[in-house]
Amino acid sequence: MIIDIDHINIVVSDLNESEAFFSKLGFHKTEGVVGSILEGDWISEIVGLQNVSAEYISMCLPGSNINIELIKYYSPASDAAPLNNKANTLGIRHIALKTKDIDAEISRLQKLGISFYSKAVQKGSKRLVYFEGPDNIIIELAEYL
Repeated sequence: MIIDIDHINIVVSDLNESEAFFSKLGFHKTEGVVGSILEGDWISEIVGLQNVSAEYISMCLPGSNINIELIKYYSPASDAAPLNNKANTLGIRHIALKTKDIDAEISRLQKLGISFYSKAVQKGSKRLVYFEGPDNIIIELAEYL
C-alpha cells in the first residue's frame, strides 16, 4: 500500500536559476547543494541510463514534508521535450500550490518578475491562475474560498 508522496523530481537545465525561482515561491533547501553529485552504477541502474552524472537540490515549503527534487543531468545530457510548455501536452503538466490570498501572492510574484497566463479565475469555490518557471515548468496557484 502506498502511504504518501516522497518527492517530485524536476529535471532542469540550470540548478541555480531553478533554485532561485522556487525560492521566490517560498521553497527552501532541505538537502543537497549545488555540487551534490549523483553518479555511479547505483544511480545508472535506478534511472535506466548509462554513465549518469547529475547534481541535485531538494526543496520544500515550510511545514511541508513533500520535497521537490531539482536535478541537472550532465551525462547523459537532457533533451527538452518539444512544446512541453502547453497545458495539454501529455505527461505531468503542472504543480499546483495552495495560497490563502491569491491576489496578494500574484502581486508579490509580479514584483519579482513573474508573469501570469491570465488574471485569477474563479471556478466554484476555487480561484486559480497559471504561470511558468525555468524550463517551461507550469505552476498553478490555487486559493480555496
